[in-house]
Amino acid sequence: MNSIFVPIHVKIITCNYKMIAMKIIIFGIIGLLFSIGMIAPSFAHTTVNVEQYEIEAGWGVEPPVVGIRNEFMLKIIERGEKEGTFTGVTSAFKDVDVTTMFGGAAKKIEVNSDPRPGYYFSPVIPTKTGTYMIELKGEIRGVPVDIKIPIEDVESTAVLDFPPTSSEGTADVAALKNAISSLQQDVSKLKSGETEVTSDGGAAYDFAIFGLSIAGAAIILAIIALVKRK
Repeated sequence: MNSIFVPIHVKIITCNYKMIAMKIIIFGIIGLLFSIGMIAPSFAHTTVNVEQYEIEAGWGVEPPVVGIRNEFMLKIIERGEKEGTFTGVTSAFKDVDVTTMFGGAAKKIEVNSDPRPGYYFSPVIPTKTGTYMIELKGEIRGVPVDIKIPIEDVESTAVLDFPPTSSEGTADVAALKNAISSLQQDVSKLKSGETEVTSDGGAAYDFAIFGLSIAGAAIILAIIALVKRK
């Protein structure tokens, strides 16, 4: 009867062991992807619907950077019955006022038509970092419009600076040191008694070793990338 029971401490050890193994693998994969440039910030325009119209707003150049000429981009379309088809709405701003907002500041802007039907733009040089909004008030072919659309945050020039400043390099080195320290702690736990391999831990052990290999490769690639940037 006793043979069917598994000691509680053995279950806890195995569970902790597998959790550490999973943590190492996740850390390693993320580090590997980051170091080879497969993880990058993603940017998207904001889309809202006003009855049959789809209104999209954003920046012409992303990421938007303070002090650098850019454009507010607007797109107004009407979806077709067939999926994936749409018709650009021309002369959409004939009866619509467009205002750009930042904090308590607001400025009415002139909207220009793009050669593509349904696309519009307005040149601008953002002067502060943070969140901007586009307000539309009026009518589009008889349909009332009164909306505010937040667009991508404006960033500092640091996102485009090259070569990176010494302070940024120091931050990168500190991040790598923290990553290595975290990895060393996990290795220590695997070697310590609190996470020793139990009779059913063979698969988890192989899993952990695989994760350690990925993490090690990721750190090496990250260091190489950092050296190249300098």
